[in-house]
Amino acid sequence: MRRVLAGLLALVAAPAFAQNGPPAVVTPPGEGMMDKPCPADQRGLNFAHPYVRQYDWAWQCRFAEADKQLAQAPQVVFIGDSITEGWVGLAPSLFVSGAVGRGISGQTSPQILVRFYQDVVRLRPNFVHIMIGTNDIAGNTGPSSAEMYTNHIAAMVDIARSNGIAVVIGSILPAAKFPWKPQMAPAKQVVMLNAWLKDFAKLRGAVFADYHTALVNAEGGMNPDVAPDGIHPNAKGYAVMEPIARAAIAEAEKMGVKKQVAGKR
Repeated sequence: MRRVLAGLLALVAAPAFAQNGPPAVVTPPGEGMMDKPCPADQRGLNFAHPYVRQYDWAWQCRFAEADKQLAQAPQVVFIGDSITEGWVGLAPSLFVSGAVGRGISGQTSPQILVRFYQDVVRLRPNFVHIMIGTNDIAGNTGPSSAEMYTNHIAAMVDIARSNGIAVVIGSILPAAKFPWKPQMAPAKQVVMLNAWLKDFAKLRGAVFADYHTALVNAEGGMNPDVAPDGIHPNAKGYAVMEPIARAAIAEAEKMGVKKQVAGKR
């Protein structure tokens, strides 16, 4: 488990070539618009790999093939960053019956927005669970503003709702500091953005899943027993989050039923 957590942190904190020597050489499949733009072999790629940075900034190729291979529409798609990506491996019980994970380590809200139609809408789920923000605050894809972040969230919610997909907005998890940017103190900004997410969810008829309240400590971060690096939950941390996620999805389902009943009157 320590190796998994260390790997997740390394993906967020360092470029690909700093992890295991020089990055794997990946050759583009051609130039311009084509039927199959993704490299046939993506082994060795991650969000910081030079190929991804140059040719696929939002890394749409990451799940392109997996999306096509789904035998049926999932009940819910979880989309986000490394916290969502790690959830699948460390707490798989949530993903065994109709739920799929579409988290990519290191990503920010504009990247999620770019791949949102491909990795969510085209899968035709009943629900989407959106959880993103840690890396926006850290500036993983460069400087941004709270307004830019909220615009990206609003766009994803509106896209989902216009396609008949009910929305669960997951809170940003507590963070007292970023191991890869120790000069930053993000706790207050996390609280501020979560307040906006909660209000926005109510305004748009979405459900807010409040993981922050369940995990936060006195310093505004998370205790090592649930998140050893202060950012990524371990199995114990995800065990705290899972019932909150299930309850939020159930609430979203009830809201959908109420709307259908109201529409028939």
